[in-house]
This record gives sequence, C-alpha cells and structure tokens, in this order.
Amino acid sequence: MNRSSVEKLSVSLVVPVLNEAAAIESTLRRLRRHFPDCELVVVDGGSEDGTTELARPWASVVQAPRGRAAQMNAGAKLSSGEVLWFVHADTVVDPDALEQIRACLADPRVVGGGLTLRFDRRTTALNYLARTSNARARRLHHIFGDQAMFVRRTVFEELGGFPALPLMEDLEMSRRLHRRGRLCVLPATSTASARRLLQHGTWRMIAFMQYLKLLYFAGVDPERIRRRYAAGPPRLPRRRRKSTAPRGVSQP
Repeated sequence: MNRSSVEKLSVSLVVPVLNEAAAIESTLRRLRRHFPDCELVVVDGGSEDGTTELARPWASVVQAPRGRAAQMNAGAKLSSGEVLWFVHADTVVDPDALEQIRACLADPRVVGGGLTLRFDRRTTALNYLARTSNARARRLHHIFGDQAMFVRRTVFEELGGFPALPLMEDLEMSRRLHRRGRLCVLPATSTASARRLLQHGTWRMIAFMQYLKLLYFAGVDPERIRRRYAAGPPRLPRRRRKSTAPRGVSQP
C-alpha cells in the first residue's frame, strides 16, 4: 500500500455510551478537534441523564440495545469508514494516534491494534497496571477497550463483529483478530479514567480482574462473570478494635 492510499484510509470513530453526561461533551469536542476528517458515531444504550442531547451537536447519535458489544456493533454497521476505531467516552486519545494508525495499516498483514494505555491519575498501582497491560498487549496480543482498539472493517465484518458477550468482548475480539493477522500496539497513548479502580482500591481491582479473566478462560458462563464484575471486588473484613477497658469491666 503506497503512502497516498494510506493517507486516504477513511476512519470511523465509534463511541459507546451509557449515562456519560459528565464526560461526553468534552470527549467529543476533543475528538472533533484532533480528528476532523474522521466520521464520529455515538451509540447510546439507553442513557437517562441527557447524554444523547449533549452528543448530537458533535456526532451522529444512534440507539442500540444496552451492552458494549451490541452498541459497538451497531455503530460499526451504521458507519462507513474503512477503519473502525472504538473509543470509550471517558478516554483521552493522543492527537498523534490517527497518523500512527494509518501508518501501521500500510502493512497489509496488520488487521488492527490499540494504543498505549495510561491513566489520568499517577500512583504506584496505576503505573504498574498500565505497564503490565501494555506488556500483555504486545506479547500476548490481548487488547482491551480502554486501549482504543482499531480494526480494518473488512476483517471486522468477516469475524461478525464483536462477539455477543456481556463482558470480555474486547479480549475475545483481540484473540480472534490475532488469529487473522498482526496487531499493533502504537506509541500514541489512550488515557483512561481511573475512577472505578480508585473507588474499589487499585490493587484489589487488579487482583479481581485477573480472577475474572481466569473464570473466562476456564469457560465460566459470561453472564455470571458480568454479574460478578457488576458486584465489584469482595469487601475486605473489617478489623475489630481491641477493647481498652480493664478486664472484667464491660463497655458501655
């Protein structure tokens, strides 16, 4: 593929949303500013907080059944780009990413890939998670949604889109893509929100997500895994305070 044909590769940005009123407008404004020649499609899964009204001035908005896989598949079907680029609503994408996507797809062996993950907060645990996630993507070819996955439309359609899974659809898609060709992990960054990690405790969430992946690889029902994910990591037992009252004297 020559340079001119690479530069002409059309790209559709697909953003699945559900009650993202707090972030969607700033996210779409950035995507419009940095990638003005990309088609921008927002796929709503039934928001009740005004997300769709905030998105309409910036993007084409379509409705789909709730669920990230179903929403992304609907957005892909209604878009026209030769390259499908899936970006989460709370993610900040490096402005250099589009040029790097087009450059890596100049190699016909490349079927897709993702960006280098980082988080919007810096802690020892978050830095560790980003580093190991990027190493996993490069060595095991497991690319997750917070890395802004991109894929050639032809390959996406041949695979039937994202598998109809309530969770782990991005992991399974990257495994299927790897069986079809090469995946690139680009130096451009995808900065993900750390809000859920910090809410539950980053180290606990790291262990919890590894546990869920083990369940998936072991063949556990994906709906059961989704329910477990929605419930969050198990709470740690609270330590009982030692009594400071003299022995034999009851506490009030």
